[in-house]
Amino acid sequence: MSELTLKLSRHLLASPEAVFDAWITPSSMAQWLSPMTTAEVPHLDLKVGGTYQINMHGEGVDHVHTGKYIEIDRPHRLAFTWVSDGTGQEETLVTLEMMADGEGTAFTLTHERLPHAESRDNHKMGWSAILTKLEGEVSGTKA
Repeated sequence: MSELTLKLSRHLLASPEAVFDAWITPSSMAQWLSPMTTAEVPHLDLKVGGTYQINMHGEGVDHVHTGKYIEIDRPHRLAFTWVSDGTGQEETLVTLEMMADGEGTAFTLTHERLPHAESRDNHKMGWSAILTKLEGEVSGTKA
């Protein structure tokens, strides 16, 4: 099995603090952290070694994602493991980096240790849709 990496970058019209907080606030995450419809965050223990669960809801399907927090450096970095059906229940690593940039934030999401190209490609589509929804949430322009 090869390990693949996916990297996505965006410029978000919000402060690094607002972007970071969107990733750690369950009520906010429920609005945008699903490429399909909405999400539910029944568990989030924000500390290094703490765990989380995100249930992404779609039409007639739910996808459960779990993991643990590896690094918390508000508002610059957040790293956590990511386990789901989309990773074949293999533990992968997601790192979020936020840096003040003009009137907004230079944001990078790196998803490492993906088990195969199909997983990488599916996550690219999913994360891209999620980041578009995040952009609307943090900039106040969501539809």
